[in-house]
Amino acid sequence: MKQFSVYIMTNKSKTLYTGVTNDLERRVYEHKQKLVPGFTSRYNITMLVYFEMTTDAKAAISREKQIKGWLRSKKIDLIESVNPDWKDRSE
Repeated sequence: MKQFSVYIMTNKSKTLYTGVTNDLERRVYEHKQKLVPGFTSRYNITMLVYFEMTTDAKAAISREKQIKGWLRSKKIDLIESVNPDWKDRSE
């Protein structure tokens, strides 16, 4: 069964990036290696600090849009509810 992930990545300055993917390991690797030009490579977004999994693609996209619409403080609360030390979950 296919898995989809909604994830939040950050950098040392705690700039946040929210995304969705069907292959979290590959996508995090792409961010870390700066293989895709754009926001994450420009701001050195390389630390995975939050993710959630689902088997429903539409639900994952909907959840990504929901999180992107939140205030920064609510995103931080979400991250800290499962990762209070902001450790890189990709390691």
